[in-house]
Amino acid sequence: MTGPAHPSLLDLAARGVPFAVIAREPSTVEILTGDVVDVELLADIPLRDPDGTPREVLALVPFRQVRERGFECHDDGAPLRCLVVREHATVPRDGLLAGLPTDAVPLTDAGFDIGDEEYADIVRTVIADEIGRGEGANFVIRRDFTAAVATDAATAALTWFRALLEHERGAYWTFAIVTPGHVAVGASPEAHVSARDGFVTMNPISGTFRHPAGGATAETLTDFLESTKETEELFMVVDEELKMMSAVCSDGGRITGPHLKEMSRLTHTEYVLRGRSRLDPRDILRETMFAPTVTGSPMQNACTVITRHERTPRGYYSGVAALFTPRGAGVLADGGPSHDLDAPILIRTAYLEDGRLRVPVGATLVRHSDPYGEVGETHGKAAGVLGAIGAIAREIATAQPDAIDEDAPAPAPRPLAEDPQIAALLASRNARLASFWLEPQGDGGGPFEGRGALVVDAEDRFTTMLAHQLRHLGLAARIVPWHEVRDDEIDAAELVVCGPGPGDPRDPASARMRRMREIVARRRASGRPLLAVCLSHQILADSLGIDLAPLASPHQGLQKTVDVFGVPASIGFYNTFTARVPVGTLYAGVAEAAVEASTGDVYALRGPGFASVQGHLESILSRDGMTTLERLVAHALQPYPEGAHA
Repeated sequence: MTGPAHPSLLDLAARGVPFAVIAREPSTVEILTGDVVDVELLADIPLRDPDGTPREVLALVPFRQVRERGFECHDDGAPLRCLVVREHATVPRDGLLAGLPTDAVPLTDAGFDIGDEEYADIVRTVIADEIGRGEGANFVIRRDFTAAVATDAATAALTWFRALLEHERGAYWTFAIVTPGHVAVGASPEAHVSARDGFVTMNPISGTFRHPAGGATAETLTDFLESTKETEELFMVVDEELKMMSAVCSDGGRITGPHLKEMSRLTHTEYVLRGRSRLDPRDILRETMFAPTVTGSPMQNACTVITRHERTPRGYYSGVAALFTPRGAGVLADGGPSHDLDAPILIRTAYLEDGRLRVPVGATLVRHSDPYGEVGETHGKAAGVLGAIGAIAREIATAQPDAIDEDAPAPAPRPLAEDPQIAALLASRNARLASFWLEPQGDGGGPFEGRGALVVDAEDRFTTMLAHQLRHLGLAARIVPWHEVRDDEIDAAELVVCGPGPGDPRDPASARMRRMREIVARRRASGRPLLAVCLSHQILADSLGIDLAPLASPHQGLQKTVDVFGVPASIGFYNTFTARVPVGTLYAGVAEAAVEASTGDVYALRGPGFASVQGHLESILSRDGMTTLERLVAHALQPYPEGAHA
């Protein structure tokens, strides 16, 4: 049966008025109405009226906007759709709920656009050809559950929104956005990025503990918290989002946590990243497109891999819904941004367009992924969304064993984090992390105050974290992409830092590898200071006649304590290839090598005017990253006699 007509929402739907309903608080729902404007770029989002007055805007940001960052994607032309808000009302949840339709919305012609065997084959290919070749640590590959819907689009949206309000608790946003020709309804579990009063926040969530029968206890949760796999999975996500924070925050971002996110049948672990920024919120959104949990790592190469292996464009899946809210005249006097930003990830969302329902779902593929396990993961996630909106029976959805990310928080979560044993285990995780990112970093000059560095980005935004640390050491660091840096810039820079990047350093067909080899060779020939990191360390080693080889087991998010020229250092590694010398070798021409005694793997090099390191000193996994970075920079900058660089 359909409930009594709600005088606002059903009337708006009947008149074709664009609207959005958003539940961000347990007892209220926000209703937004206004005009729809489609724009091409984030900078075009109309945050002001023609007279300059700030206005509220809700924007649906499609995945194709990654083109603004120069990343690849299947371009479906999905519009960057803006609802320019004219009215914003907050109403009691229960009152709104009573007036929403309840009749079921039938689905026909339902199923996945890519069959199970075909999807399993894609998983195998990505593991072998992408992860196995060093293109990245993990990638999210999606497929879509689709069905025909005969019900009017706005009525279907309100029916599904009602189901979410009734049965889903604890989502970051529960919403329905109805605009001409397009409907989006979902319950997003997490924020991607928010900006309020000059502070930017990101909330990486990873690691999943399924509660046993009878619920979670401190004893059953202990094994999960002690799992190296689950812990390192979360650390990798934090590293990836810190890259983004370092690009938008003047202080690089500080980590707090870890925390437990307790659900009715699941518990997750999470961190909160927070930093200061005076950037326009549209610029913040651009620099953080999009969450690594729905794309992969590193981000730029993840987009390339997604384009190679996903058959169709993503639409709005893994994009964001971004609400830009004016801060008010009183706070604008500080010269900061005019708007706050609240942007949840567009996952766990159903789309309806031209009578066709689409529920995109993805699986995170890693080196040890089981293809059929990932098939089951997508089945479970699709069932979770369909059950949540009432499109299938909820007992079917909850019976799916792999619906691990589609659970709702419990109405009264058990405070397991308050258990002394659990609290101690959570706190112990931070003992593995770099204090630089956990503690206030302070201001003021470092040991290299007044000196400059040019950081060459080889398509891994670890360079943003590296540049932030260089600035903390006193260097005026500037980042330039590999394909934009000019030879005269390379020659003029006081210190050149050649950064990390994905791929096989031996690949002769890669324009990126060729250019990075040119940069390293040019800088070495000049005798001017050079620091090379990860991929660039391998390229430097190759130029010194050292062999390069793939590792038997890739080091992705691996923390190791290694000897760096007589000093033990705890460093995070993200590499598939290594420079390798015969066991017992300590020198390669003019270079001294820090070598793993048992394998000959080269962890660092130093010579006249240059130094390099295989690990990521900027990673949260590098407890000794800052001290090691300072040592290597100091070595590269020290003067050498004429002719010592030969």
